[in-house]
Amino acid sequence: MSILDESVLDFYDDLAEDYHHIFVDWHHAISWQGEVLSKFIQLQLPSLSIEGASLLDCSCGIGTQAIGLANHGFKVTGTDLSPVSIERATKEAESFGVGINFGIADFRSLERDVPGVYDVVLSADNAVPHLLTDEDLYLAVRNMYSKVRNDGILLLTIRDYNELVKEKPRATEPRIFEKGNRIVFQVWDWADDAKTYQTNHFLIQEINGKWITKHNKTSYRALLREEFTPILSAAGFADIEWSMPSESGYYQPIVTARKKV
Repeated sequence: MSILDESVLDFYDDLAEDYHHIFVDWHHAISWQGEVLSKFIQLQLPSLSIEGASLLDCSCGIGTQAIGLANHGFKVTGTDLSPVSIERATKEAESFGVGINFGIADFRSLERDVPGVYDVVLSADNAVPHLLTDEDLYLAVRNMYSKVRNDGILLLTIRDYNELVKEKPRATEPRIFEKGNRIVFQVWDWADDAKTYQTNHFLIQEINGKWITKHNKTSYRALLREEFTPILSAAGFADIEWSMPSESGYYQPIVTARKKV
């Protein structure tokens, strides 16, 4: 395992217990994302019956998208690099009353570690840019390609780095929840060439009258659309399209790509 993998693995293992605190209301986020993404998928695959359609969420985390889409009738398999996240996702899915098949898998070994093919392969919430090199990105996308059925789609959501690299923000706006008792923000340390940055994630909570600060860090690539589209194409995908939030209703740009027969 590389240093990068350990950084990403530690980040999500450590964050799994508190991940829901990133949201104003995690249960609402599950419902909203399930609705928006299911509608978007239906537009991409109009002949697909959502009820029982197969979907692999290959960066499922604690289950935000996987649970939401299972609630909309998808037959969901969820995988993630983080065993702690998968353990929590399993419990959360049970509490929501949905059946999801969870497992531990790296993007780059899906072909070996995940059986079958799927109508939709999904990775949401900026997970793919954890891969910092073209080689790792191609390997991951090629493994995703192997899991998409013929005429199925890959659906990825990624931060709008084309805009972010113009300003290179040093921090995100602090989000203050629960009448000021919970504050979440990130500090971004950009590399000199602005191609990568380290995220320092801070969760500050008042618990029993004391302020507790939790800090986690990991790295991302500021992945530009014009860099990633050729990688998707080289891996075999066709009909590659980017949908911006104003079109999709989702909070990040979405790239879709189709596996042609």
